[in-house]
Amino acid sequence: MERKEKLNLSMLFDFYEMTMANGYFRQGMQERITYFDVFFRRVPDGGGYAIAAGLEQLVDYIRELHFDEEDIAYLRSKGLFEEDFLDYLRAFRFTGDIWAVPEGTPVFPHEPLITVRAPAPQAQLIETYALLCINHQSLIATKASRLIRAAQGRVILEFGSRRAQGVDGAVVGARAAYIGGVHGTACALSDQVYGVPAAGTMAHSWVQMFPTQYEAFKAYCEIYPHNATLLVDTYNTLKSGVPDAIRAFNEVLRPRGITKCGIRLDSGDIAYLTKEARKMLDAAGWESCTISASNALDENLIRDLLLQGAKVDAFGVGERLITARSEPVFGGVYKLVAVEDEDGAIVPKIKISENVTKITTPHYKKLYRFYGNDTGKAIADYLTVYDETVDDSRSLVIFDPDATWKKKEVYDFTARELQVPVFRGGELVYDLPSLEEIRAYCAQQLDTLWDEVKRFDNPHNYYVDLSQKLWDVKYSLLEKNH
Repeated sequence: MERKEKLNLSMLFDFYEMTMANGYFRQGMQERITYFDVFFRRVPDGGGYAIAAGLEQLVDYIRELHFDEEDIAYLRSKGLFEEDFLDYLRAFRFTGDIWAVPEGTPVFPHEPLITVRAPAPQAQLIETYALLCINHQSLIATKASRLIRAAQGRVILEFGSRRAQGVDGAVVGARAAYIGGVHGTACALSDQVYGVPAAGTMAHSWVQMFPTQYEAFKAYCEIYPHNATLLVDTYNTLKSGVPDAIRAFNEVLRPRGITKCGIRLDSGDIAYLTKEARKMLDAAGWESCTISASNALDENLIRDLLLQGAKVDAFGVGERLITARSEPVFGGVYKLVAVEDEDGAIVPKIKISENVTKITTPHYKKLYRFYGNDTGKAIADYLTVYDETVDDSRSLVIFDPDATWKKKEVYDFTARELQVPVFRGGELVYDLPSLEEIRAYCAQQLDTLWDEVKRFDNPHNYYVDLSQKLWDVKYSLLEKNH
C-alpha cells in the first residue's frame, strides 16, 4: 500500500478513546457534560517549578478537529462501530469549553494546566493530543529555563535538531525552548514557522574542505564579515585554531573596521581551552571577540564550567535540551474530575489509589496565585471550588501539600486567577499572544518566584493548597469510596 502523510491529526488518539466515545454514544451519553483536568505530579529533574507550554498547538488542533471519509472508512474496517456512530463522527466538532494557564507560566504539581468542559465523547477524544502538546513543550521549556539560570546571563542557543525525536521534536521543541528563555536555535524551520531566531556559521567540514585551516577561516570572513564565528577545534585549538582565527580577523575584518566576531569550541576541556583562548584573543587586541562552546552540555556542566572560570559568552546546547535527556518525560495526565447530572448540577469525581500521589483532586476548580504586596513575589497557589472567590483583604492559613502539619499564614497579598478562558461553546475566545510576548511573560513570571524555589538542588517546596470547601469535598469522596 502506498504510504502518504496524514495531515488530519484528529486520528491521533489512543484507540481506547474511540471505543469509549462509541460506548458513551451507545449508552445515550453523547451529550453528558464532563470536566477533565490536565496536570502533572512532579517536576522533572527534581526542580522546584515547571513552565507551561504547548497551548497554541492544542488550540490549532481543536480548531481543525474533524473526521473525513478516509478516517470513517478506517474506523469501519475495525468492525467495532455501527453506522449511526460513524455518522456522528462525520458531523463531529468540538463544542465545549476550555480554560488554560497561559503559556510561559511557572506551574507546580497537581494544579490544572488545562480544564476541559465538554460532552463526554469530545472530551475523551482530545486526551492524547492535549497531553502530547502540553507534556512535550512543558518539558522542553522547563529544561531551557534551567539552562538559562545556569548560564547566569550568558547566551544559550538550541542546537538539537539532528538529535531530536522526530520533526515536531525539533521544530516545536525549539519553540518551547525559546519560551523557556533560550536566545535562538539552529533550526531554520522553527524560525520560518514560529519566529524562533535561527543562526549558524560553520561545521568542521568547512575547515576540512580547504587546503589549510587559515584559508578556510579567511574565506569565511570574506563571505560573512559581519557574522564571522570560526570553529577553531578541527585540528589543534591553541596551536593553530585560535592563531589562524586571529590572523583571519586581522587580515579581513580589522581593515574594514569590523570588531564583532567570534570563535567556537566543540570539543576538549572547555574550561581550560576558553581561558587560554581568551588570553590569546585579548593579547591580539580582539577583546570584543566572543567565545562560544558546545558539545553535550547541560545545566550542570554549564554551572561547573563557570565555577571553573571558563571564559564562555554563549553556549550551544543540543541533545540534552531538545530531548530533555536527563528526564525525558513530563508526566502530565488527563483525569475526569466532574460530570453534570441531568439537572445541570456538577457532581465531583475522584480517582483513588494506594499510591497517594495518584489520588486526584475532584471537582471543577479555580486556580489562584497569591502575590505578596510588599515584594511582588509569588507566595502560594490556591485551588478552590469553581463557585468560590478569594478575599485577599483577609489573611489565610495554607498548608504544605507534602507535609500537612506544615502551615503558614499569608496576608497582605493579591490573588490572581491563573487560568484564562480559551474556548467557549467550541469557539476560540482567547487572543493567542505572539511568541515574543509569551517569552517575555515567562521571564516576568519567573522573576516573581523566590530564588529558593528556583535552585537546582533541594528547592524550596512551593505551597499549593486546597480551600477548606474543596478539601471537604475531596475528603468526603475519599471516605465514601474507601
